[in-house]
Parts: sequence; structure tokens; C-alpha cells
Amino acid sequence: MALLGTTILAGVPSLALAQTAPAAPAAPAAEPAPAPVGDTIQSITVTGAQRLEPDTIRSYIKMRIGQTYTQVVGDMALKDLFATELFSDVQVSNNQGAVTITVKENPVINRIILEGNKRLKEEKILPEIKLAPRQIFTRSKVRADVARIIELYKRQGRFAAEVEPKMVLLDQNRVDIVFEVQEGPKSKVRKINIIGNEHFGDGELRGEMVTKQTGLTKVFSSGTSYDPDRMAFDQQKLRQFYLTKGYADFRIVSAVAELTPDKKDFILTYVVEEGLRYKFGDVKVESQLRDFDGDRLAAQLPMKKDDWYNAKLVEDTIDRLNETAGTFGYAFADVRPNYDRNKDDLSMGITFQIAEAPRVYVERIDVNGNTLTQDKVVRREFRLAEGDAFNSLQVKRSTNRINSLGYFQEKFEVEQRQGSAADRIILEANVEEKPTGELQLSAGYSSLEKLIFQGSIQQRNFRGRGQTVGLSLSYSQYSKSAEVSFTEPYLFDRNVSLGVNLYRRDYNSFNYLNSSRNTTYKQSTTGMQVRAGIPLTEFMSAVGSYTLNYDDVSLDKTQFFSDRVTPGVLECDPLQAGRYLCEAIGKRTSSILGLSLIYDSLDNRVRPTRGRAVSVSAEFAGLGGSVKYGRVRLNAAQYYPVGKGFIFSLRGEAGAIKAIGNNNALPGADPVRLTDRFYLGEPDMRGFDIRGVGPRILRKPFDTVTGKFIEDRNQWIDDALGGRYYYLAHMELEIPLGSGAKEMGLRPSVFLDAGSVWSIKTPQILSLTFPYTVTCNGASKAGFATSADGIPTLPATCTGTNDAVLKGIPFQEFYSGNSPQPRISVGVGVNWNSPFGPFRIDFAKVLLKRPGDDTKSFTFNVGTQF
Repeated sequence: MALLGTTILAGVPSLALAQTAPAAPAAPAAEPAPAPVGDTIQSITVTGAQRLEPDTIRSYIKMRIGQTYTQVVGDMALKDLFATELFSDVQVSNNQGAVTITVKENPVINRIILEGNKRLKEEKILPEIKLAPRQIFTRSKVRADVARIIELYKRQGRFAAEVEPKMVLLDQNRVDIVFEVQEGPKSKVRKINIIGNEHFGDGELRGEMVTKQTGLTKVFSSGTSYDPDRMAFDQQKLRQFYLTKGYADFRIVSAVAELTPDKKDFILTYVVEEGLRYKFGDVKVESQLRDFDGDRLAAQLPMKKDDWYNAKLVEDTIDRLNETAGTFGYAFADVRPNYDRNKDDLSMGITFQIAEAPRVYVERIDVNGNTLTQDKVVRREFRLAEGDAFNSLQVKRSTNRINSLGYFQEKFEVEQRQGSAADRIILEANVEEKPTGELQLSAGYSSLEKLIFQGSIQQRNFRGRGQTVGLSLSYSQYSKSAEVSFTEPYLFDRNVSLGVNLYRRDYNSFNYLNSSRNTTYKQSTTGMQVRAGIPLTEFMSAVGSYTLNYDDVSLDKTQFFSDRVTPGVLECDPLQAGRYLCEAIGKRTSSILGLSLIYDSLDNRVRPTRGRAVSVSAEFAGLGGSVKYGRVRLNAAQYYPVGKGFIFSLRGEAGAIKAIGNNNALPGADPVRLTDRFYLGEPDMRGFDIRGVGPRILRKPFDTVTGKFIEDRNQWIDDALGGRYYYLAHMELEIPLGSGAKEMGLRPSVFLDAGSVWSIKTPQILSLTFPYTVTCNGASKAGFATSADGIPTLPATCTGTNDAVLKGIPFQEFYSGNSPQPRISVGVGVNWNSPFGPFRIDFAKVLLKRPGDDTKSFTFNVGTQF
């Protein structure tokens, strides 16, 4: 097979003309010469055809048997056949009326091959070109496809792309078409020149543009690529900037993009004319609506006379006036600004004219685009019903409630269109469903538990009814949990929610013996919770709950029990286990009633950008069961959009618990059980490990080899004791990135976390404790000795043979962390909607901590959606 360029020149078709008759004798000068007469066409024969029938080829031409053959007739046949683009060569010959048409058919395309295309895959290119397998090859289509492929690369910012077509000849008049692509580098914007600006510097104006110059600080920016559409948008951004600064006459004289000779970069040049700067003149409101007082409205407008003119402020005022009219039922109010420009004193007077309009009523509510979600799930979120008077605030609230479901595309808006009459309006919810199933997988590293794995699967729109079904599992070497949950937001189609949770949680605490970890106590909790909620107002609701827990806290009897106190009776030995653990062991049942008041005005519960959420909850344990206490919690969050895509949030929570009675606690023990207290750490407080903040017992073991206490924190017993009070605060600023990063779903943020947990009854500790056994006259006796210098001191000798030896590992205990002083951490985090699911990574630096706190600087989690 031979490779031939598609630009192969086709041979010019030769046309064999019939021989002309011998010249006639010259006629007398007085008589005109007779016109030449051609042969009469007797037959038309087609040769060379392989796929096409001769009759089909003859049907393409106007030549017919019986006509007189002339050169014009032959040329027309050539043009007709070449116009079909079925032939690479055609020849027409005439032999005394016997016309022969010899054709060479264009080949059939066997396949299209793309080579060198890495940035644009075949599935992006092949649908855009004309050539395809089993089609007839033509050079015009090849040229068009080459131009189309180059255009696709230009849209990607690769203006240096080159495409060379080649043809591989096959048997049976078939060919493979090969497009060899040289993509070239992505064309960047090397320089942005601005000419004519006097009042604002080049750097300030470039900062207003989406397009950015290449440089070290723009390595990860997608705005450095040249894009004609982006350049047009930048012109609008420049005009908007000047109009907000009072330059009402600003215009862009020209905007030119020049490609450098190497086709790698562009140089953009804008020529601007700033014009004069204006101030606001008289600002008035003229209203033809009876509910509107123009003078009162004018007094509340944000712009005042002699302020610098700001076109954006004018646009915002129009929106506010339209929204105000909408709250009174005027959905189609027409607000138009009339400008009074005075070039003498450089003032811009504005009169906002509100035209007369009828009050509007909701004729119909349409829900479109929902394939899984039932109509009622969307309709019940509307704050307006069919027949109600129109209210723009209620429409906005309906939009926020539908967005908060999290079932549909972001930036959903309830659309409004004219009804069957001037005073009727139709509200449309044109939704686009998105995956509502979530598969979350997370992994972390803890100095205590090493690798930690967590996973959950949840469907937030089960069967399209708005129900939530979830299953979560977590596993590490020392903790396991499983939970199943179900929530029905509208029980029996009434505005009452019902939820049920079933769970089992196992937690194993541990210590170290040299480098080996051993379990200290095991805590198992099996329980269920039932909750029901009702709305009190549009933004406030009440939720009641009942929780039943069965807790079992146990210790390894072979390791932590002894008969030291009562000979022959194995009991938890505080000197081996720690008094706080001996106080915690046992089986208990908790029967808990709870009530929560919730205020929620967030614009979106999934990803809020503005609004407030506050909840107060109270719990009472003691309606049956063996545990009695009262517990209260407060949670609050406020979100602020702070301009240009930044979102600032403040979140806080606090809680307190108080025991009712002593809950059968041992003498001197805290009446609030270890398992009922508050704990603080990852993931609530970044920068600290799981339960890494607050009161804790640290037991430092003794190394019998070196004769010193082990200073490696990872080999200490570290048991968090929790607290009866806690508080936690978060400040976070979400930072917008360029359009490229936004398309990737990257949302970085900086944060500050502060909090503390404290206040338990100080546990009894042993500063230096050494277990031992003494053999006296063949009888063994166990005991404990202490020494201030850190060296084990064995008991006095006894009569007879004395053999005193160490039993177990000496240790030193510390109690720390019981302080309300705040722990503070700062850091950066990134949310990424990656191709394999949502991903979150955090780096934190602890600024303030207390002795004993367990820190951790890096966490991440990843999930997927379905």
C-alpha cells in the first residue's frame, strides 16, 4: 500500500473531440459560410465503472441519444459528472456519434484514523467531521475536515495546531484516511496592553479581567489561555468597572488580539476612551402603582445626590424595586430608569418610573424535568399555592427550599411566565435531577489507632419520595460501629417528619507494654432512636426524640482484676487499671427523652452561602433505665457572601451535662459516666486527633532495660476522660478560584477552630507505682510499692528465704487537660468534586494547646455519588 497526500492533483480530464470534416471549397464572397454541424449521437457507452451502474451514470448528465454532439455538450457532461463528487477522473470521447464516457470512481473510505491527538480524543473529533467509513472519498470533504479539526483545537486555545491528511490505498478501490495531528502548545496571553487609561493603572484594569497574563504567579490559572469569547467578556468587564466609578461615557475604541510569529502566544491590545466622570443628580421615583409612595421610596434608595455615579447601583435598585413590587403582588411591574445627563455640571439625574400593572395571582404551578422525583416532593416545598396572590418573597423562599433538598442542579430558579390573562402568572419548576445517592469512603491516620477506615452509603431521595435511607460503617483496630437510618420528611403526606436509627458501637481503649499495644477497656453500645418533627413557623421547627441505649463497659479480668482488696475475690484493681476505668465498668441502660428547637433560614442546606441556622436541644435521661442526667446543647451557624465568590461562615456549639443523683457511682467518682460526657477532637476540631482535647489520664511506662521511663508519647497509655462542659467555634472563608478550577469543582478555604472540653471530678492517680511479688518461706505475696526517685524499691525482707521480684511494668500517671482555656488551630482545606467522588483534605497547625492534648496535622476523606 502506498501513502498518498490528499492534496494529490487529479488529472485534468481529457476530452477527445470528433474529427472535423475537410474544409469545403471556398464559397463566393457574396455567400455566408454555412454553420458547422456535429455528429448525431447514436449511442452513449460508459466504461470504468465498478460500483455504479452505467444507467445511473448516464442519468447524471443531460446528454441524450439523438442530440447533436458538440464540444459544449461534451464539456457540460464533464461538469455534471464532476459535480457529483463520485469520480476522480472522467473522459468523454466521440467517434462519429458513438460517445464513450470513461470514468474513474472515487474510492470508498474504509476507516478514519487519527494520530497524534492527545488533548482531543477521538470521540470529540469524529462526530465533528464529515468523512466517515463507507462514504465516498472526496478532496473537498478532506479539506473541510482539516479546517474543522484545526478549529476544534483553536477552541482549546491551541492555535499552532497542524493537521496533515494522508490516504492509504487498499484493494477493491478502498482507502484509509489518516489525519496526522501536531497539537502544538496551548496559546497563552503573553501581554495585555491598555492604551488611553489615565485614571486607573494597567494592573488595576487587568485585575478586573478574566484573561490573565502568563507569569509565575499564574501557573495554575486557566485564564492565561487565549479565548475570543473571554476577550469579548473582558470588554464588558472593563465597561462595567468604569461605569461603577462614574465614567458614564467610557467606551472601548478597539480590541485586537495579535498572534505571535511562532503561534505560541497572543498579545492583546485594548484602546479605551475614559471620558468624563459624573455624579448622581436628583434621584426620584414616579410610581403609578397605588401602593407605592414615590417620595418615600426615593428616600430609601441607596444612591444620594452628589455621590459618584454607579451603574451597578442603578441596576441593583431596579431589581430591589421590582422585588418590592412583587411582594405586593405586582409580578409584572415595569421599572424603567430615565437618565438626565448634564454635561455642564457633570451630573446624572435619574427618575425611576414604575408603570401601572395589575395585581397577579398564581394560575398554575408546573413541575418539569423530574424523572425519578415525584411531583409532590417538589410541590410541597412551594410557599405559594394555585390561586394565591403572587408574592416574590415567597417565590424566592420556594426556590431556596427546593435547592435545599439537594436533589436537583445548582442555581435552580423558579421561573415565571405570563398566564392566560394579564393578572395570571404560571410558576415553573424546571428541574434537572442529579445523583442523590452518596457512597462516602474516608481514611485517616491516628497515632493511637493507626489506619482508620470509614464508609457510608446513603440515598437521600429513596424511591423518589424524598425519604432518606442510610447505612454507615467504621473500622479500625480498636473501634467499630454500624448504623442504619431511615427518615420520612412528610409522614402520610402531612408536614410531620419521622426518623429511626439503629446502631451498634464498639470501642476498645488500649495501652502499651513496651512497643506492644494491649486493650484496656471495651465499650459496647447498642441502641435505637426515634424522632419526630413538626414545623412551628416557616423557619422554625420542633423535633422530639426518644433514645434507648444499652451500654456494656468491661475490662480484661486476667490483666486488670486482682484479689488484693478482698482475698479470693477478683475485683477491678485501680492500681492496675486506673480508678476511672474501675468506675466505668458495668452494664447500664439509658432511656432518654429529647426536645430540639431549630431555626433555619439557610438558602441551601447542602452548600449554604447565606442565612442562619440555630438549634437548642435538651435531653433528660431517667424515664426508666439505670442512668439519670440532664443535658443541653446549642448550635449556631451564620453564612455571609462577601463578594466576588467569597463565602465567610461562623459556626459555634456548646453543651453541658449534669448528673441527677450519683448514678451508683463509686465513692469519690464523678457521677457523670465516662460514656455520657462530651469529647472533642477530629473531625469536629481540625488539628487534633480523635478525642485529642480535654481531660485525660496519661500513664508513662517504665523501661526495665534502660532503667528509665519511656518518653515516647506513642507508647503511653492515653485515655480521654471527656468533660461535662464544652464549646467549639469555627471561622472559615471559602476562596473562589478561576473558571478552570471552578469547572473542576475545587473549593479551597482557610479556617480557624477553637474549643475546649473540661470539668470532671479529679480522678485519683498514682505518681509512681511498682507491682511486685514477694516469696517468703515458699509463700507468694503480691503488692505495690512506690518510690520518689523513680527506682523500684522492694519491700523489707521476711524471715527465711526472701525472693522479691518485679511483677509487670512500673508506670507513672499524670492527669492533664482539665481546663476551659481554648485550644486554637488554623489551616487550609480543599473540597474537590473529583471524577471519583467528593474529596476533602485539611492541613492544620495548632497555635494553642494544653499539656496532654493529642495533635494531628493532616486528614482527608473521599467518596462517590450514584
